[in-house]
Amino acid sequence: MSHACLSCGACCASFRVSFYFGESDAVPGGSVPQALVEPVSPFLVAMRGTNQPQPHCTALQGKVGEAASCAIYPLRASTCREVSVGDERCTMARAKYGLPALSAVESAVLMV
Repeated sequence: MSHACLSCGACCASFRVSFYFGESDAVPGGSVPQALVEPVSPFLVAMRGTNQPQPHCTALQGKVGEAASCAIYPLRASTCREVSVGDERCTMARAKYGLPALSAVESAVLMV
């Protein structure tokens, strides 16, 4: 995880994190802990805390914009893996918390 993410966490407290239920460890081969998800539909689950008006993932540790980390980072859902440092969703989430957007140069350096 990049340094920018370790001092941010805004994406984990901005969006509903929903994904196919087969990614939960209730299904052989799944990795996301079943205890941290809730059903959304017959085939989708969401990370607890994200399916509400003020989303805040239950796996997010720390304080947004200061020091934040994912308690299940190696086991996180595909939805979480799709957000990249400095992409549109990252920028939207950072703006929600008054954090500046990351430049393309900063993003490239942080991904190394």
